[in-house]
Amino acid sequence: MRANSILFWILAVFFALSAAGYTFWAWIYYDGKIEWVGTVALILSAILGVFLAFFLGRTAKGFGGVLPEDRLDANIDDGDPEIGHFSPWSWWPFFLGGAVGIMALGLAVGVWIAFIGVPILLVALVGWVYEYYRGYFAR
Repeated sequence: MRANSILFWILAVFFALSAAGYTFWAWIYYDGKIEWVGTVALILSAILGVFLAFFLGRTAKGFGGVLPEDRLDANIDDGDPEIGHFSPWSWWPFFLGGAVGIMALGLAVGVWIAFIGVPILLVALVGWVYEYYRGYFAR
């Protein structure tokens, strides 16, 4: 995680220098006027890099130093915590993604289509959550 933090610090400095160079170049090109869209975008990119670098640096210190990802002699199992149980044969995530796609289509095309996606979303969500409470895999 320390390496990631250093990379984001480098990116933040790069975007800050790019913002300064872009602003100066635009000031020369437009006869004393600043092109604000690119300048603001580059400044915000530099700020985002600073936020991410600071967060990753503080998180690495909170973990107490070197993580398994940072060690050259670490095994895959060292950085492999138990995340949860996910069924590889489940079809419910497919239907859940389709329902979210229908809802997004409804927001883009017509709101009435989103009303079709809401019941499908609810059925898919309930089906996925309660998949192991019925049928062959019931507990």
